[in-house]
Amino acid sequence: MPRPIRATIDPAAFRHNYLVAKRAAGKARAWAVIKANAYGHGLLTCAEAVRDVADGYAMLDFAEAVRLREAGFKQPILLLEGAFEPADIAEAGRLGLSLAVHDLEQIRMLETEHAAPLDLFLKLNTGMNRLGFAPADARMLVERLRASGAAKSLAVMTHFARADDDAGISDALARFDAAVAGLDLPQSVANSAALLRFPEAARDWVRPGIMLYGGSPMPSRASAEALGLKPAMQLESRIIAVQEIAAGESVGYGARFTADRPTRVGVVACGYADGYPRHAMTGTPILVDGQRTRTLGTVSMDMMACDLSALPGAGVGSRVVLWGKGLPADEVATAAGTISYELFCALAQRVPQGLGTVA
Repeated sequence: MPRPIRATIDPAAFRHNYLVAKRAAGKARAWAVIKANAYGHGLLTCAEAVRDVADGYAMLDFAEAVRLREAGFKQPILLLEGAFEPADIAEAGRLGLSLAVHDLEQIRMLETEHAAPLDLFLKLNTGMNRLGFAPADARMLVERLRASGAAKSLAVMTHFARADDDAGISDALARFDAAVAGLDLPQSVANSAALLRFPEAARDWVRPGIMLYGGSPMPSRASAEALGLKPAMQLESRIIAVQEIAAGESVGYGARFTADRPTRVGVVACGYADGYPRHAMTGTPILVDGQRTRTLGTVSMDMMACDLSALPGAGVGSRVVLWGKGLPADEVATAAGTISYELFCALAQRVPQGLGTVA
């Protein structure tokens, strides 16, 4: 019998969430951001779910772009980190890919590699200080790319550092708008948070990511459910053992939970080797037979503990939902001091995945 842990991926939920993004985008087109194996949900599973409605796909990895083209996807594909070496320029031309351009070395590659002209997205740094050129250089760089002959089309893009918090996007967007004024080029600035919070960010292309998977891009402000999103992944397992401990006894490595009263402890077949965060401490929510309880102590490699004291009917074989229906990944992530992106992306290869309905 296989170990009872399993992840269910819901393509219909992914499609629903993409259409929510499309409605929020108005007349703008929407890249379906499916980098990192679609945030752990399966590249082709998610791409296929929106094949007939997706305006385009955005990712990082050339190998993933090849998989989409070989599977017959004709939509634009944007590589968000652009080319990494000169050979990538020719590969992008062969596959008909769009490239982000964020570094002078990438421009030099475009100028020296003789390949088919490409759709290029010039990336400006408006405060993230991660990738992108200084906004003051935008006009000069646009002219340089035009002169290179490498551009079939040009667009401009940026990425907001604070779209999900109180600071918002106003300062960054003002820097961007000043830099591109008069260039008359298509623009792409909105991630999930900007798309849902700031209608002015829905320019020619939007780039929804976490919202496609049913995570809120701003969980402290609005739940995924309140935003009309559905969970696209459920991680579940079973109780495989039960311990009865007395007050003063501890659970797990480091004895980080000590009972203050007699406690019934359920042992769940899920651990950090499955992708559950080891730093999730006592009190992280968990569902057992559809009823909410809490984790206890330190997450082990293959197991974790939960409190069954108030669930007398639960025992070996009881179904456990780690996140999914009835327990949003955002809530688990917040309790564990992380974000739902990490939960999804960290799902281990050893966890079997299947398709089904979550919401």
